[in-house]
Amino acid sequence: MIVLIFVLGVLLITSAAAALYMKHIVSAIITSGVVSLVGSLFFLLAGAPDVAMTEAAIGSALTTVIFLFAWSRIRDEQDRQNAADQYQEKYQEQGQEQGQDTQGKQEQAQIAASPRPRINAAERAQKGGKA
Repeated sequence: MIVLIFVLGVLLITSAAAALYMKHIVSAIITSGVVSLVGSLFFLLAGAPDVAMTEAAIGSALTTVIFLFAWSRIRDEQDRQNAADQYQEKYQEQGQEQGQDTQGKQEQAQIAASPRPRINAAERAQKGGKA
């Protein structure tokens, strides 16, 4: 029993060090989940099954899933930003190749996209239009 606890302790420390020095984020997240799982086994052998179950459920499973979900959201946002940057660069390059002023084109696009004020019937009649 003492040997098993010692082996789990060494595995716990080794996994924690490995999680710190991983080069890929996903590998580090999964390794931190392994650290928590080994910790739950350590609590089980120490005679605290309730703490072991809580550590396995929250520390190992839920935290790892939340970290992976957050990482995927961050990557999606970065991918969107990169695509927008590439599109903007391509648009500027096309404008320069055709000898057009991209700033002027962007201003025209903003003016065209802006909402136009509505003129009611009374104002139209004052301007000489049909009511």
